[in-house]
Amino acid sequence: MRVFASAFLILALLLPGSVPMRADAYHATPKLVVVLVIDQFRGDYLDRYRDDFKTPNGFNLFLKKGVHFTDCYYDYANLVTAAGHSTIGTGSYTDGHKIPVNEWWEPGPNGKLRLVTSVSDDRYKLVGVPEGGETTPGASPHREAASTLGDELVLATQGRARVFGVSFKDRAAILTSGHATRGAFWTDHDSGAFITSSYWMPQLPAWATTFNASDERDKARKAAGVPTGNFYEEVGQKPAAVQYLVDFAKELVKNENLGKDNVTDMLTLSISNTDILGHRVGPDSPKQREMIDAVDVSLNDFFSFLDKQVGLQNVIIALSGDHGVAPTMEAANNARMPSSAIKSGALLKGLEAGLEKKWPAKKGLKYVLGGEYPYIQLNREAFEAAHVNELEAETTAADTLENLLAEDGSFAVKRSEQALPEGREPDPLGLGSVYPVAKMRSGEIPDTELGRRIMHSYSPYVGWAIWINFSAFQFPGNETGATHYSSFAYDRHVPLDFYGAMFVPGTYHDRVAPVDIAATFASILRVNQPSSIEGHVLTQVVKPDTGSGAVAPAKGHNAAQRGTTR
Repeated sequence: MRVFASAFLILALLLPGSVPMRADAYHATPKLVVVLVIDQFRGDYLDRYRDDFKTPNGFNLFLKKGVHFTDCYYDYANLVTAAGHSTIGTGSYTDGHKIPVNEWWEPGPNGKLRLVTSVSDDRYKLVGVPEGGETTPGASPHREAASTLGDELVLATQGRARVFGVSFKDRAAILTSGHATRGAFWTDHDSGAFITSSYWMPQLPAWATTFNASDERDKARKAAGVPTGNFYEEVGQKPAAVQYLVDFAKELVKNENLGKDNVTDMLTLSISNTDILGHRVGPDSPKQREMIDAVDVSLNDFFSFLDKQVGLQNVIIALSGDHGVAPTMEAANNARMPSSAIKSGALLKGLEAGLEKKWPAKKGLKYVLGGEYPYIQLNREAFEAAHVNELEAETTAADTLENLLAEDGSFAVKRSEQALPEGREPDPLGLGSVYPVAKMRSGEIPDTELGRRIMHSYSPYVGWAIWINFSAFQFPGNETGATHYSSFAYDRHVPLDFYGAMFVPGTYHDRVAPVDIAATFASILRVNQPSSIEGHVLTQVVKPDTGSGAVAPAKGHNAAQRGTTR
């Protein structure tokens, strides 16, 4: 019996993460938190392509050694990058963190309307931009009106925790990591150099300057087969760009000594390249599959590096996506699923003409600002000059738009001749749903599943506007490009996976959401949850704490609770 007990103990000690110390941020257990976000990474990809994944520490770190949820869906209706990264970082939706889309129209300091981004900030300058590049406006998380998990970790440790964000995109690096971070880094679009903002530092750290001065960008261009041109757009759509990003993240971890402190540190890493490519080719393209396979290889490299640098038994990792994506019009129709792309520019011009017909606009003023879907922003000044209030303006705009789609088929992108089965006619265009923002602001939205998602999408930043979804599988764009923005399941479905010593490995079929990442990690770290938290602690995947310095085996978590396990 004694021999059996000793053998069992030795086996338990050999199993990765089987008997970790009690987790809390104040004793660096774990030493490092990694929140990994893959842009435009729909929730079916991991299972759809799992036979491709051959590396031990890429996606298989989650699929074979960690927690894999099959049914993770956002519970809001503005599925775009800035909002998604804010939602993951804060554990709340747009009505909590206030970030509605990537960019929108708002009055500038001189009172004139201007287009701003979710992170642009006139008070700061960009740092590290190659000579001759624009340095203003700078960037910061000042528009994000909620704390992030990283912020709460820094607060709880009285500034000792080191938190960083890294991505190709500024909004992805900044909004996921938060306000109290040591730094956020992203790529200069033209050159590909990693830059930051004076919000964090007056100049790049020496290690980042050395990285930018090295041959890393040249190697990425050579591997991508793109010797010249815009780095973000051209190299960014190639698999080589993923490794370029990962190599920078490795330098950050090493030189900033993440995981080497006496409190828990944190890194948010967002891979944008699946989105840069995905908009061009769609989710069903072999090129996107090639990109996902490349992500697997680069993640294996990164997590193997962390194993040597910190020890994977000392790291907890979450994986998700900032939004999903619709199939392209071409791919859907080829699969016999009716789909239509919509000429958005022409439609907005038609909306402007319809509003001007009802209320002749004052000279020089336009009623329709545009902005980003699912919002169409309206010009408050133009309507007030015509003595029209907000609700009337928005209701009329919604009615005009609906009539245009119903009466004029010219707004549909023409299909390839082979796109529909013989004898089948295309479905008419239509609005699946449309609501005035005035009614969102006052809470006059139906108490339904969709109504809740719409209310979660409200932000005062959009001003006068209408929230719209075209009909399912109808979206602005062209026949071969893909997009996302809507409340439909294909845009809301993303992965949710965890790895770490305190998790019960397995495949789970619970309905969960990305907001649960911040809630679950805050609970594990014993820090306050972010200020506007909506998520829940996923207790079904967390090993119980015995209170004696170790995490207990998963007693009581039976197969019915866990889903199918491996």
